Amino acid sequence: MVGTAGATLDVSAFMRGLKFTRYHLSILILSCFVTFFDGLDFSLMTFTLPYIRDEMHLDTVTMGNVSAAAFVGQMIGSLVGSYFGDIFGRRPVILLCTVLSAVLTFLTGYAQTPEQLMVLRVLGGFSIGGLLAPAWSLNVESMPASMRATSVTIVMLGFSTGGAACGWITNAIAPTHGWHAVFFFCGVTTFALAVLLQFTLPESVRWLVAKDKPATRIAAGLAKFAPGEDMSRFSAFTLSDEPGASKSASPLKMFGALFKGWLVYITPLVWLAYFFSTFAIYLKTSYGVLFLEELGMSVTEATTIGSIGGLVGAIGGVGLLALTERRGPAWITLAPLLGIPLVALVGLGIVQYGSGLFVPVILMGSIMVGVGHAAVISITSIYYPSAIRSTGGGWASFMAKFAAVAAPLVGARLFLGSTEKVLNGYVTTAACLAGIVICVLAMANFAKRHVSEEQG
Repeated sequence: MVGTAGATLDVSAFMRGLKFTRYHLSILILSCFVTFFDGLDFSLMTFTLPYIRDEMHLDTVTMGNVSAAAFVGQMIGSLVGSYFGDIFGRRPVILLCTVLSAVLTFLTGYAQTPEQLMVLRVLGGFSIGGLLAPAWSLNVESMPASMRATSVTIVMLGFSTGGAACGWITNAIAPTHGWHAVFFFCGVTTFALAVLLQFTLPESVRWLVAKDKPATRIAAGLAKFAPGEDMSRFSAFTLSDEPGASKSASPLKMFGALFKGWLVYITPLVWLAYFFSTFAIYLKTSYGVLFLEELGMSVTEATTIGSIGGLVGAIGGVGLLALTERRGPAWITLAPLLGIPLVALVGLGIVQYGSGLFVPVILMGSIMVGVGHAAVISITSIYYPSAIRSTGGGWASFMAKFAAVAAPLVGARLFLGSTEKVLNGYVTTAACLAGIVICVLAMANFAKRHVSEEQG
């Protein structure tokens, strides 16, 4: 790279021109660790709920309230964390939320009543909701252009893997030592991650530029991507692909920027797609084990199915995003389209427990719900400029949390207690998958028109 003292560097072009390096890989790995333990802590209630139900003698309504508590916290945390992520940076928010998640997960192990569980899960959900949008943004802003959307899915692969691992950890600990020990174990390991992040997690260079941070700090961050380059020769840095990016710290102006220009079409569609996808995934997350138990499986069998489905679904989401980045966002609909008939076969009672097709259909349906969700979440950050990217992801997450709260509350009242109610839950999931297809296809159409207008 050629430059002279006092020269200006276009960071957008610089980042686009980079090849995927070990430093990129280190950011991805660290972010996956963050979301792995986040998913681990978040999914604890799903897999420990049968043990908590038996110990505390919970009815279906109380189980719904306990399950929904973390999602209420996430609603608030997604807004606060994403806003602070755009104001104070991605790194400090991720660090703080990881520490809070560790402490609150550990404290949940001491809960003795449903009320204590709900309070601790609200607070724990706050920390979980607060770190996801900054983590997405850090990766979108650090990766080469060809890896932006896929990086978000890989990061969320950590979340899904953590959720899947939670099932195996629960099976290993809870039957012998009780559900409390599961929370203690996960809290301690999450805190160990927070210590590691303190010494290894970088800040987003694009965010530093977008917020007019000191040139020396920006140069130091860029040097990590290109160790052989002398970045001190540049005294100014710009983002050519974000010429009108707002640097205002006003929450109202940052919110308004989400509807500026063509985003007036994209933002509502992102919210709707995220709502449908989140309702489907959190209905499965909250009651997947209980659903399968009602249909005839043992708790251990149901937990294993849930873990495998979550893990394979997340991995499949990475593959689908790789295809999407080559062929366009409409390919995101592939997973929900395949999932609709699979889930409907169970919901309509066509495939029942005891038949040879039941486990394969349940497993493949679970995987398609997971693949679709992993792909949908990747689109929340790529359409927004760096100055408001975390805010864009945070508001999408906030809107989705209405579905995350509704799923356990509605599920407890309408989809638990009998086989017929459980089957209705599967039919509702199929309807949500159809909603994803409609929203994503509309979004892809608007994106295509926007590109055509720019080129014209």
